[in-house]
Amino acid sequence: MSNTLHIGIVGLGRLGKRHAENLALRVPGATLVAAASPVAEERTWAEQTFPGIATYTDLPALLGHEGLDAVWLVTPTSLHADQTITVLKAGKHVFCEKPLALEVEDCERVIEVARTRPEQVAMVGFMRRFDPAYAEAKRQLRDGVLGDVFHIHCASHDPIDPHGFFVKFAPTSGGIFLDCSIHDIDLVRWMLDGARVLGVSAAGTRRMYPALAVCGDIDTAFATVCFEGGVVATFHASRTSHHGYEATMSINGTKSALTIGGGQTRLPIIAEHDGQRCAEGQPDFFARFNDAFLLEARAFVAAVRERRPSPLSLEDAREATRLACALRNAVVQPATIQGLA
Repeated sequence: MSNTLHIGIVGLGRLGKRHAENLALRVPGATLVAAASPVAEERTWAEQTFPGIATYTDLPALLGHEGLDAVWLVTPTSLHADQTITVLKAGKHVFCEKPLALEVEDCERVIEVARTRPEQVAMVGFMRRFDPAYAEAKRQLRDGVLGDVFHIHCASHDPIDPHGFFVKFAPTSGGIFLDCSIHDIDLVRWMLDGARVLGVSAAGTRRMYPALAVCGDIDTAFATVCFEGGVVATFHASRTSHHGYEATMSINGTKSALTIGGGQTRLPIIAEHDGQRCAEGQPDFFARFNDAFLLEARAFVAAVRERRPSPLSLEDAREATRLACALRNAVVQPATIQGLA
C-alpha cells in the first residue's frame, strides 16, 4: 500500500454521496479512486463530480480496480454481511455502514472471516461515537463526573415523509429498531462499557404509515432495557416527527446529569411574532451529524495507515444487532393487547 489509501465506494445514494464527497475532498491520506452503483445516473454523478474516477456497476467489478486498498460499503443492509466478507476475502480493508447485519448469525459469519485476517481493518459505521458531544459524555462517564449512572434515555425522531419513501425499503430494513435505533443502542452499550443485558420490553404503534403492516414494521416504538449493574435504558424511535429531525440522549447519575442534542435547529435563529416564538427544526441527520461522518472517515483511514485496530470492533456491531433484534422480537402493538380494560 502506498502512503495514500486508495478507496472505492459501493453505493451512491443520498448517504453514499456524502461519504464519497468526504473521502474525495476532506480526508487527508485518502483518495477516492473508484465508485460502483447499478444506477446509471449515480455513476454519471460520480464521473462528473470526481473527474478521473473509475466507475463500475457492482462490487465484484470494483474489486478488480488496480491498486485498490479499501472498500467503503453504503449499500442496503441486507447485503452488508455478504459484501463485507467478499471484500475481506479479496484482501481489502473494509468500512461498512451500520448495521453490520440484520441477524446475529450473519454478524458471526463476518467475524469468523475477519479473525483470519487480522492485518485488515474492518469497521462498521457507528458515526455517533465520533460526535464531539457524545465523545465528551463518554469522557465524563469514564472519569466519574456523573457518579453512578442509573438511567439513560435515547430518542431518535425522523421527520414525517409525506411520500413515505422509506416504506418501500422497510421489508429489507430489519424494522425500526435496527433501522432507526441502532445508533442509540450502540451508544448506550458504549457508554456502559458493554454491560450485560438482563431483560428487554418493547411496544409500538403504526398510525402514520399503515403500509408498514405488510412487513410487520411500526412507525413509532418504545423500549426498556435493563442492564447488569442496575442501569435502565429507555428508547423512543419514530418516523413521525412534526418538528424535524432530532436525536437526543439524557444520562442520569448520582452526582450529575447530561443532556445531548436537544433543541438544535437548522439555523441558530428564533423568530418572534404576534406572541409566538418559532424555530426551524433540523431537516435530516446530516444537519446534526455532518462532522461525525467526517471524523469517522478520518478515524478509519488513520487506523489503516497507522496499522492500528479498528476503533469500533465487529463484536460491538454484533451485540448492537443482537439487542436490536431482541427489541424487534419483543414489540407488542396495541391491537394485540387484550384483557387490560
